[in-house]
Amino acid sequence: MSASGMPDGVDVVVVGAGLAGAAAAVTAAEAGCTVAVLEKCASPGGSSVLSGGGMILAGTPLQEREGVDDDPEQLRADILAAGQGRNDPEAVEAYIANQAEAARWLEECGVEWTLVSNPGDARRRLHSTTRGYLVPFLLDRLRHLQPDAVRTETAARRLHTDPSGRVVGVEVERAGSRHTVTARRGVVLASGGFGRDAELLETFAPSWAGAVPMSGPGSTGDGLRMAWALGAGLRDMAWVSASFGASLAHYPDVSPHPDDRPRLLYPTMAGAIVVNREGRRFVDESWNYKRVSEVCRNQPDGVGIMVFDQKVMDRSVVEPQPLNWRSGLDDGTVRAADTVEDLAKLLDVVPEVLVSTVDDYNRHVADGSDPDFGRPLSGLAPLDTGPYYAFPCGNGLTTTYCGIRVDARLRVLTVFGEPIEGLYAAGEVVGGFHGAGYLSGTALGKALIFGRTAARDLARGVS
Repeated sequence: MSASGMPDGVDVVVVGAGLAGAAAAVTAAEAGCTVAVLEKCASPGGSSVLSGGGMILAGTPLQEREGVDDDPEQLRADILAAGQGRNDPEAVEAYIANQAEAARWLEECGVEWTLVSNPGDARRRLHSTTRGYLVPFLLDRLRHLQPDAVRTETAARRLHTDPSGRVVGVEVERAGSRHTVTARRGVVLASGGFGRDAELLETFAPSWAGAVPMSGPGSTGDGLRMAWALGAGLRDMAWVSASFGASLAHYPDVSPHPDDRPRLLYPTMAGAIVVNREGRRFVDESWNYKRVSEVCRNQPDGVGIMVFDQKVMDRSVVEPQPLNWRSGLDDGTVRAADTVEDLAKLLDVVPEVLVSTVDDYNRHVADGSDPDFGRPLSGLAPLDTGPYYAFPCGNGLTTTYCGIRVDARLRVLTVFGEPIEGLYAAGEVVGGFHGAGYLSGTALGKALIFGRTAARDLARGVS
């Protein structure tokens, strides 16, 4: 133990204490490895604890009990379709091959799921838990195994290698001093994305540099930089995209949310329409929120307004959080009025325009066809039951979904496709999995599955 209280060496060093890092650390500890989890923020959790709490899994016992016809091969096809076929096959294989085992492991640990529908997915495969629950749950489990494993306010700065190029340790900074922690088996980078780093955004995603930041406070690309310095390959850097549906606290002033924590709400999943500040629809509302964001940023002030009626409001649920649009009434992010005309006045929209838009949409629902934008209308009802509601929103950068290239074992690969011995990556810092798109619910799934898979490989001593 060093003078700073840091261990001199452990079997596995995990950089980051979000879901990917927590899953990796518990898995390694259960296999008998000593572990050091390095978390630069004062509180663990990262972006994981801010997410909606659901993950995509296929062919699970819960789906079987509820009569859902699904399997991993169908999930693979949907992931590839969402990524427009640009996904890295190795990263996708890591998810598909290990998702069933990871789900069983969580259930054996005591996690309980509910099944909910998912944007753009006809199957019920989004397994939901209470928002922010999984990381504290797993870290409590880790503390029972190794009480001093988690080190907060401890930033990883550099990766150390031996003469062969194998990663053998991490240089950390804690309380103003630096110290090297030796990693006898290896290092797992689970440090998240770079949604809060202006330099990396300007380098890889300049068109989204002005989006509202919604990721964890530690999302500054530390793991990406450390691996990049060792020659790691990068994937999907051209496909960074914001998420449509981020709340605007003071619309029509369009000021940022006061606590810098906008919320994501999706009443569109239950039948809401989306209009711009002129009161006109501009998109097929069934599209994934990543795809909608591309269209929304070209609307006046980059604003979209979800408009819905009481029938849609009645379909609000408590969990996962993005489906709890009723809670928006409590914090003022959702507005209400008795009529569509009165709602338009609240929104500073010309009433006649919004009334005409809603009337046109209702006729489309009655006809069963949307000639304006091609939205599938099967199962949707007209917006004709007051009171009426509006959720003014814009684009928020929740995650960057690109980064380090890995193989199916989650080993980090160089720009030449060769593994960097002793170095693994998990969670958002991994690139290649999503390709050019994003299937909602795979972010937490990727964190859990990749964290556990990387640690299992390290614990076997295989590299």
